[in-house]
Amino acid sequence: MANLNIKLVKSLNGRLEKQVATAHSMGLRKIGDITVQPDNDQTRGKIAKIGYLLQVTEVK
Repeated sequence: MANLNIKLVKSLNGRLEKQVATAHSMGLRKIGDITVQPDNDQTRGKIAKIGYLLQVTEVK
């Protein structure tokens, strides 16, 4: 199974509490933070909620 590099590219300031909590659950706290997550349904669901704040690339 592949992994995903997820980078926070937009600020969390002024976002809904749920959106900030989703970003924090992925380990993203500030702009430029990068995390590697497994490519599964749970991660894809989180990306769908805040995808416009993220840059996602696949790691092989």
